[in-house]
Amino acid sequence: MINKSFWITLFALTTLCVYLFETAPPPLAEPKTGQATLKVEQLFTLLQAENAAARQLWTKEIVGEGKQAGLKFDEHWRDANVEAGPLPALFLRETAKSMEKSPVRISLFLGSDYPISPDNRFEGLQQEKFQALRQSQQAQFFYVPDIGLHTGMFADVAVAAPCIDCHNKHQQSPKHDWQMNDIMGAATWMYPAATVSLEDMLKAVSVLHQGIQDAYGAYLAKAKTFAHPPVIGEQWPRDGYYLPSPEVFMQAFLQRTAPQTLPVLAAFSSLKQTAPTPSDGK
Repeated sequence: MINKSFWITLFALTTLCVYLFETAPPPLAEPKTGQATLKVEQLFTLLQAENAAARQLWTKEIVGEGKQAGLKFDEHWRDANVEAGPLPALFLRETAKSMEKSPVRISLFLGSDYPISPDNRFEGLQQEKFQALRQSQQAQFFYVPDIGLHTGMFADVAVAAPCIDCHNKHQQSPKHDWQMNDIMGAATWMYPAATVSLEDMLKAVSVLHQGIQDAYGAYLAKAKTFAHPPVIGEQWPRDGYYLPSPEVFMQAFLQRTAPQTLPVLAAFSSLKQTAPTPSDGK
């Protein structure tokens, strides 16, 4: 059971994220002299851990269990005549679309060398770095001079049978022999600065959380239009023909991510407080 202090800390973090998102200067503003910063690679790593947790929650607890309960998921889920929700890759796309609306210039997309949609194919330097990732199975961090963005690329591994079956059976898929644990693509993050402040990092985390909540909210809005809509509340598809409310879904997500995210932010906050300040010349 999660103790009371955890929720107090989580509430404080959420409040701080909201405050900083509303009041902090733009993320590209030069940090104040003496303010601690971290390399953008550490921001990418933190965000990717959160993104991976959200995708796992969606894939296993909503899509996997949902199919057993009678829910459907389809690439054309937004069509008016389709009673379905987004597939895992499309849930990520919904999250990314929400993030694009934010003034914080953090972006996310899922690319591959064998994508179903040609728009998601890696080209040029990204393709080169993805092949290095495939060979080493290590995240790749690099700068793309043509667009002026720092990039973090993380392996998207086939861990769920529905994802593999979808790609192998899809008529537009250029590859039909995917297997479990194959690297099917890469979650790719981009940001314009080489370093980030604590405020920048908190704002980026807040934007990601909002994107995940918006993506889930879009699915619930569609589910309410079904001829036989699932009951939305405290229960999950593993309990039957149910879906968790946005609050319940996000609570489960935060329970998975807070134990790893809070210590990183707390350590960064401590670093900021102890960072040296410039001399006044005396």
